[in-house]
Amino acid sequence: MAGFKRAYMFFFSFSFLFLTQFSLSLQTANAQELKIDFLYLEFREKRPATLSNLVAPPKDDGQLGARLGIKDNNTTGRFLKHNYVIEEVVIKDREDFDSRLNEVLEDNKQPFIIANMPADKLLTLAKHPKSKDRLIFNVAATETELRRSQCQPNLLHTIPSRKMLTDALAQFLIKKNWKKVFVIEGLNKGDKEFADQFRQSAKNFRLKIVLDKKWPEGGDMRRNAAKEVPSFTQGADYDVVFIADEVKDFSQYVSYHTWLARPIIGSTGLEPVAWHRVVEQWGAAQLQSRFRKLAKRTMGQKDYAAWAAIRTIAEGVTRLKTVDVPTLKDYILGPKIRLAMFKGRSMNYRPWSGQMRQTIPLIHAGGAVVNLAPLEGFLHPKTELDTIGVDEGQAKCRVKS
Repeated sequence: MAGFKRAYMFFFSFSFLFLTQFSLSLQTANAQELKIDFLYLEFREKRPATLSNLVAPPKDDGQLGARLGIKDNNTTGRFLKHNYVIEEVVIKDREDFDSRLNEVLEDNKQPFIIANMPADKLLTLAKHPKSKDRLIFNVAATETELRRSQCQPNLLHTIPSRKMLTDALAQFLIKKNWKKVFVIEGLNKGDKEFADQFRQSAKNFRLKIVLDKKWPEGGDMRRNAAKEVPSFTQGADYDVVFIADEVKDFSQYVSYHTWLARPIIGSTGLEPVAWHRVVEQWGAAQLQSRFRKLAKRTMGQKDYAAWAAIRTIAEGVTRLKTVDVPTLKDYILGPKIRLAMFKGRSMNYRPWSGQMRQTIPLIHAGGAVVNLAPLEGFLHPKTELDTIGVDEGQAKCRVKS
């Protein structure tokens, strides 16, 4: 009986493999050859100095994620005679951005652009006359207004907005019944926007901010944290401390030094992220492994966003057998697209803002995913994924009419 079972399983496996290869051969024989061209365009600005040299992200965060996306697309695309190609251009902060951008867009005609740049440069790119017939994916800028009041018809977002991140945290605090929050705002522009967005999320989810302070300038917390932080964090009873410190200048020195023994969230402690090395469920371990093999490092948030953008185009090209930008844009922003992005749920795009709907892992850098937002119990008439970020009624602009 055991021998019969082994023979049956061998025959079944061989038959399945044969039929799969036969089906792929038929598809290949009937497939139309397509070349899908991408431009990876980055503005690489100098990062502000921080107290610690251990927290700086890699310089090629985003660039190698795009390369993996191209490689993954070609792994399956070759059966359909689809050839994915990418040109990479990095503009340094010492260059004149406007003139260099004009030169790059003149020399490169790719219909799809992976844009790794801050919000002001991104808007310049999206509004450029040579960009109007292209589809641009934002993989770096988290400014909420890009999705609320500054939407562009040719701009989609695979990186989550700050509102998505702070709403995810707010949902977690409601679940834990940690409703009294102490907010610490850092000194950089991004810190102010992150803190402002958390204040708005706290208001929307009925959390109470009992203390709100700006981090003092000067001082080296590597030596003084044990003396300075306790006095700085006195003044009220709070359940949790939210820190806005996007470049991680000081936040890692606050933990275990607060006047009250309380958890830390935001830029350290419990962090809301687009992606992190500790995300391994839902098939993510295979993606992490492929990236490590390619890049010899772990996958960053911009890497993930760039990979997701390129995989989005592949889904459209595979389904529709075209590289026509308006056709693909309509499909991407439509109700039929379903994207497997290794974060627990299938994903698609919000037609009003161009934002990729996605879950937000809440992680602690020590090595685990704590939870995944949106959390259970936060309901929405269409999809719970829209309980985080700019919902349709809050948007003042629309990508798709």
